[in-house]
Amino acid sequence: MILIADSGSTKTDWCVAEQGKQVQRIITKGINPFFQSEEEISEEIRSALLPELKTSVFDALYFYGAGCLPEKIPMMCQALGKYIDVKQIEVNSDMLAAAHGLSGKNPGIVCILGTGSNSCYYDGEKIANNVSPLGFILGDEGGGAVLGKLLVGDILKNQLSAELKEKFLQQFDLTPGIIIERVYRQPFPNRFLATLSPFLAQNLQEPAIRALVLNAFQSFLNRNVKQYDYKTNPVHFAGSVAYYYREILEEAIHTCGMQLGTITQSPMEGLVEYHH
Repeated sequence: MILIADSGSTKTDWCVAEQGKQVQRIITKGINPFFQSEEEISEEIRSALLPELKTSVFDALYFYGAGCLPEKIPMMCQALGKYIDVKQIEVNSDMLAAAHGLSGKNPGIVCILGTGSNSCYYDGEKIANNVSPLGFILGDEGGGAVLGKLLVGDILKNQLSAELKEKFLQQFDLTPGIIIERVYRQPFPNRFLATLSPFLAQNLQEPAIRALVLNAFQSFLNRNVKQYDYKTNPVHFAGSVAYYYREILEEAIHTCGMQLGTITQSPMEGLVEYHH
């Protein structure tokens, strides 16, 4: 019996698997050791995960997560092992989860478009090249937080119609003052901004909205994916943004002269197969 976790900034997808088959699937809040302490992470596991699990005894735990940098791995292992009885714990980046889940043991370019964005060239065994995503302030092009940031910026600077502005503020019960407070003074502004991005999906018939999303995806491809050998490798995508904006993403890939591989919301099915 193994436990696999795929964690982004917004949610953690947990899967209990036995002999290559999913036994149980649980969603908890995102766990990110870059922003959270060992105590906060172990408490999230104790309060949110343990009550849902049918067992807390496992042969192995494979945790893939955003913010799981090499220097954070010992702390993550401690936090994970505090309440889960497990023989072996492996902690890797969410990027490697996407690579294992989408490309298996074959080389390819693998991308994540979720709350944030990331990309790599995977040689079939390991991540051989990775352009730093830089987070939602300096990078994360095409991710949900940046889509939300672009949307809010256009709305507050009157770049979209008055009707769209009114619709947006009413739908989310926001004022310009509340937005500034949430972005600059409260924790996890990236999560807040990402929660606003579904407004884009709901209003794609508006040319200005469609152009905003298409430009964001083209920016992601131009600034990240073009640094890999995209002419000979398929480009795979995981994440909710890639999944829900599939049609526009395919258009961006086509205009950038790339070969599309798989688009999936979650790499979990592939991860269960990979760790079988």
